[in-house]
Amino acid sequence: MPQTLKTTDIIATGLMTFALFLGAGNIIFPPFLGHMAGTELIVAMLGFLLTGVGLPLLGVIACARAGGGLEKLTAIFPPKVALTFAVVLFLAIGPLFASPRTAVVSYELGLLPFMSGPSTLSLALFSVAFFAIALYLALFPGRLIETVGKLITPLLVVVLVVIAVGAFLFPQGEAGAATESMISQGFFNGFREGYQTMDTLGALVFGVVIINAIQNKGVTDTRQVARYTFIAGLIASVGLSLVYLVLGYIGSTSHQLVAAPQNGAEIISLFVNAVFGSWGKVVLAITVILACLTTAIGLLSACGEYFSRVFPALNYRSWVILCALASALIANVGLNTLLKVTIPALLIIYPVAIALIMVTLLKSWMGNPKRVMTCVLIPVGLISIVEGLHAAGLSFVGPAYDLLAYLPLQKEGLVWLLPGVLGGVLGMLTSVRSSDVAKPVQG
Repeated sequence: MPQTLKTTDIIATGLMTFALFLGAGNIIFPPFLGHMAGTELIVAMLGFLLTGVGLPLLGVIACARAGGGLEKLTAIFPPKVALTFAVVLFLAIGPLFASPRTAVVSYELGLLPFMSGPSTLSLALFSVAFFAIALYLALFPGRLIETVGKLITPLLVVVLVVIAVGAFLFPQGEAGAATESMISQGFFNGFREGYQTMDTLGALVFGVVIINAIQNKGVTDTRQVARYTFIAGLIASVGLSLVYLVLGYIGSTSHQLVAAPQNGAEIISLFVNAVFGSWGKVVLAITVILACLTTAIGLLSACGEYFSRVFPALNYRSWVILCALASALIANVGLNTLLKVTIPALLIIYPVAIALIMVTLLKSWMGNPKRVMTCVLIPVGLISIVEGLHAAGLSFVGPAYDLLAYLPLQKEGLVWLLPGVLGGVLGMLTSVRSSDVAKPVQG
């Protein structure tokens, strides 16, 4: 069996990884952020790229170093905590939020422009058809590199290039004025908007999909698998950065097209129609449906892989079918409702995921990684729960939320950062002391 990948397979794996990440949120959030940022686009995009590209790349690297997906990373947690966190994350990135969003965005940007108006029936029928296709392709995870990396993604890249060329050759105006919040906190607003791509969570989920795809090509050496996983993540990061910058630029120069858009989907739809005319609807439909379809395939595959291992009463195919049915059902609530519900969940999950990635990457320098993780997880987890429940409008957490105002970076959405860092330092110091005590006296 071959121990190395051909160059074409390496590129295809990178394109597959790029396509897995490039989904609904990646298309609708950058233009909306760009519209709000206007002349402050560069500062806002730096924050967005940090959470939308930098952290996902670190997540892929963490999975590669751990030799697997989320289960390997959460082995540092107590078993019950690891299981709870993993199940919540897979439900969020799968059938509850991210997976249904792929169908809804595809419907609003891909199908709705060809219709006289939205309807409950058309959304329901589209959701069923969309997830039927995604389900068919996800049932064969060993073919992901061929179906996604070598077939679907190249077509997606071509269409994205067409949109990028149109953005720079036919700009629809100059950069508009930035909102007040973008002038004062553009970087941190971009940082928080990057949460909603869910790519950092996706990295923990897709890590095992990428690794399995590489191993299915005959690569069994763990170092080689880690190396190819890193290369795939790097290719995906470059591609995502370029897409985000183009979409952000479109949003910042779209003020003449739309003064107060409801979401990024509206901006992209109006821009493509203005630049490409009637053909713009076709270009947009192909772009969005392909991008969202590849992400849906990856999410279904990852959820099926995980749940079939943890809850083996159902096999991989059964879990994939169940997740597809749940995703198709939840997609019918609509885009705006999904976005509102997603934010509180992300405020709870994201900081914990970031802490997990950082500890995994640095644990070779730690005397007791489990102790460090515990010291980080307790403050980060508690603060994140309060932030998320407050964002959900639950008043009983009001007193606890008010106490967080005494900590730095609350307005910036990073109130958990300093307590997490201090917890990590405490964990490392106590680990050093424990190891020093355990050492025999030399002499």
